[in-house]
Amino acid sequence: MSEDKETPGRRRERLRREELKRNPTGNMNDAFNRAETGNLADLVGSLGWKGTGILILIIIIGFIVASIYLK
Repeated sequence: MSEDKETPGRRRERLRREELKRNPTGNMNDAFNRAETGNLADLVGSLGWKGTGILILIIIIGFIVASIYLK
């Protein structure tokens, strides 16, 4: 068996990464749609580190605002 051959799983992953690089805004929409089904790993993977940081900040700010108004 040749080591140059790409397995189907590796090929799918490579194509997915290439699509993420080509279309970041569409992938953010896909990530949020995937989040509705409960797959957090795909959400974070699609957003990247900047998007994940923004998401965490929004969650923290939401908790702060909720704690202030619900006292």
